[in-house]
Amino acid sequence: MAFKFQINNDVKFNHNEELLKKAEDNVPTLKHKNISAKRIVDIVADKNAMNGFKAVDSDKDISKLASYSFKKGEKIVLDFGNHEVGHFGIDLNSVGSPMDAPLFLHLTFAETPAEIGVDSSTYDGWLSSSWITEEYVHLDVLPTTLHMPRRYSFRYVELEVMDTSPKWGVSFSSPTLETESAVSIKDVPEVKIDDPMLRKIDQVSIKTLQDCMQEVFEDGPKRDHRLWLGDLRLQAMANYATFNNQELVKRCLYLFGGMTTEEGKISANVFTKPQSTPDDTFMYDYSLFFISVLKNYFDNFKDQTVVDDLYPIAKREIDLALKEVNSDNILQMNEDWPVFVDWSNDIDKQTSGQAILIYVMKQFVTLADLKHDPDLNTYKEIIEKLSQAAIEKMYDKNKGLFTSGPDKEINIASQSWMVLAHVLNDEENYKLMTNAIKKLFPVTGIATPYMYHHIAEALFESGHKDDGIELIKNYWGKMVDLGADTFWEAFEPEDLNFSPYGSPVINSYCHAWSCTPTYLIRKYLVK
Repeated sequence: MAFKFQINNDVKFNHNEELLKKAEDNVPTLKHKNISAKRIVDIVADKNAMNGFKAVDSDKDISKLASYSFKKGEKIVLDFGNHEVGHFGIDLNSVGSPMDAPLFLHLTFAETPAEIGVDSSTYDGWLSSSWITEEYVHLDVLPTTLHMPRRYSFRYVELEVMDTSPKWGVSFSSPTLETESAVSIKDVPEVKIDDPMLRKIDQVSIKTLQDCMQEVFEDGPKRDHRLWLGDLRLQAMANYATFNNQELVKRCLYLFGGMTTEEGKISANVFTKPQSTPDDTFMYDYSLFFISVLKNYFDNFKDQTVVDDLYPIAKREIDLALKEVNSDNILQMNEDWPVFVDWSNDIDKQTSGQAILIYVMKQFVTLADLKHDPDLNTYKEIIEKLSQAAIEKMYDKNKGLFTSGPDKEINIASQSWMVLAHVLNDEENYKLMTNAIKKLFPVTGIATPYMYHHIAEALFESGHKDDGIELIKNYWGKMVDLGADTFWEAFEPEDLNFSPYGSPVINSYCHAWSCTPTYLIRKYLVK
């Protein structure tokens, strides 16, 4: 697994104030509820648990929390019963002699037990350690109520007393959490799902999506708190099948559309605090997915105004993307505008990129037709040329699989994206994925639900329903078996200790691109 930071300080961006005003007009009013801690737990080592730790019932009773006192070196872990996003608060009081020194308190907020079990001071990864969700607090006067100003994403809170004094201890009471989300689970229409594992996966998917729906569709509420285009595409599709919130998708479309580069390229992600700012990171497929989000949004809400506002931006993005195609109608790989597909840099991504371009262009011509674009037929002809080139230059008829790159690599990403782009007819797509199942399954070396989603959807799209169900159960179901309240940013079933950053303390265990089983289940399995 690898990711290369991009630094493009010389890029100049447009700021279309009219579009950005429409983005601000669609900032949602966040919903809140207060939740109390459900139990006290101990975090214990277990080699069979995710990242080697699990939570077990403590001998302490949450109803008697205020009666316990803690001194230097002592700690307690509170369990709120489910993954939540919001602000933590707790009452504190001194016990014993008069308070002759400040309370020095260490708080650790954890989505999973391992984030408490692993010593955070050992982290030495390539992401900033400032993302580790822990705080050190000095309190001079007790009793008091501690309200943490930062928003956290967590289920567990460890309270560790770094010091009091030999004369007194501290007691805790009324641990609460005020949650935040743009949506409520009550907004989701019920559907009948007979399979108990699929039903549980659906519930966890919806919870994942809810906790990522804040003032934008965040990629993860623990880390980044950012709007990424690839994540947005998947979140929006899951949203249409569940919460069906219109304003949040509209807001995100206007944010991306309102802040392109001067040449028209769309950033891979945007920041919204302290003001809306595009990142200087660009990914070829993510930029193209702006068109996918726009087309899917129109399909769901029939909002002509948004299409009218953003179609010129979508068209410019297509035209820029086509400049990366050579005279043989094959996409050329460009390190300055890389094709993402998946975190792994161990797979060749040229064929996947070609398929994604075709996939998005087919969506674009629907918008072009809606807008009576005089160039419509030209774009249709380009799709035919790109598709024909893919078949002639990338498809190995003897193996019945697509190859990728100069070494003719065969990987699951190429097959999945070519199926989703429907470059072949339905019968050929069925045969393609049949061959992929024989050659490339069980899937290994793919660590993100983002890529697993596209594999699963390709199975359903090609008529391999049972294989699609099995993949969902084996991948997302394994996370459920390991105790997932929300689905994770990264997961390798064959390696329970996997982290793309070298430590579980920095992983995100509620991540946007992992929420899509609810979409797949409701689109392909629920009648």
